[in-house]
Amino acid sequence: MARIVMADDGIVFDGRTLEERPLGGAETSFIEMANALAARGHEVLVCNKCEAEITHKGVTWRPLSRGIPDNADLYIPNRGDKLLKDCRAAAFVIFWIHNPAGYLLKWRYQWKLAWRRPTIVFSGASHAGTYPGWAFAGGREIVPYGLTDLFRHASERTAAPPPKVAFTSNPMRSLDWLLDLWEARIRPAVPAAELHVFAGQATYGAAGAAKAGRMGPVLDRAAGLASQGVILRGPVPKAELVTELAQARALLYRGDIGETFCSAVAETQAMGVPAVLRDIACMKERVAEGRTGWAAGSDDEFVAHAIKVLTDDSLWLAMHRDCLALQNAWGWDQAAAEFEKIARISR
Repeated sequence: MARIVMADDGIVFDGRTLEERPLGGAETSFIEMANALAARGHEVLVCNKCEAEITHKGVTWRPLSRGIPDNADLYIPNRGDKLLKDCRAAAFVIFWIHNPAGYLLKWRYQWKLAWRRPTIVFSGASHAGTYPGWAFAGGREIVPYGLTDLFRHASERTAAPPPKVAFTSNPMRSLDWLLDLWEARIRPAVPAAELHVFAGQATYGAAGAAKAGRMGPVLDRAAGLASQGVILRGPVPKAELVTELAQARALLYRGDIGETFCSAVAETQAMGVPAVLRDIACMKERVAEGRTGWAAGSDDEFVAHAIKVLTDDSLWLAMHRDCLALQNAWGWDQAAAEFEKIARISR
């Protein structure tokens, strides 16, 4: 058993938050990793902006204002450069990042990375490619995000469902683009199709409130397209999203240059739901091309694939089976085991 300290200085959350309300991908991953490491028998302490000390699923959550211990077998600072200066006697340091790594080239990061020499963990090959070879690091490793267990137990369906489409990402990540294609080309070709938008500022806590001015017009437009089959559902907790995805036909999503993994796409496919994406950033890494979805090279290809998966029942059933067979094997226990290997710690 190892003593592991994890630290985050972003938004307010703790181990219970994932069960209580929608949460962004980086925060979800942070909680899931803490829980998985604790489940593997380690002593896990999280220091973050939680409101009070609690113990949840074997993880101790402690307000960052109380300080970070100086010793650990493994220290995992999450994203922030200021955290690199803490837990100085840790035997091993993994610096876990979730966004394209260009921001690490700022001097305030580079001097700390040169001094601390942590192993930087990326979530995929395209993510690792955003950090140039000359930049400072003590090591570079790739560990894909695990799948939340809730999404890994979908039953195989025997008939294709109605053309219900899910959008489960940040509305600022090209929902307006999707609405354009939906209104002009996809819905006219599939008049019974519905686009359910599970998105809104609540997912991002106080940070979401700050973005409301930009999200608002996009969400207002979605709400105004009710006659075109667009249904604004708002963000929902993971347990409720599982129920919704169990009824979905497809996920349609452009992708965003700022994404490095995209849990929304991974979760949807694990539920047996094919995805139609654009070939942007990490999107190609999320699909088995032509089997669990497509990363289209153009808008025309995107529309053609969307219409086909919404109307061809035989194709959908084959892709549904491939999604279940190929896309739900990697969970947070496997991801935590990779962190153990990197840090050379044992259970």
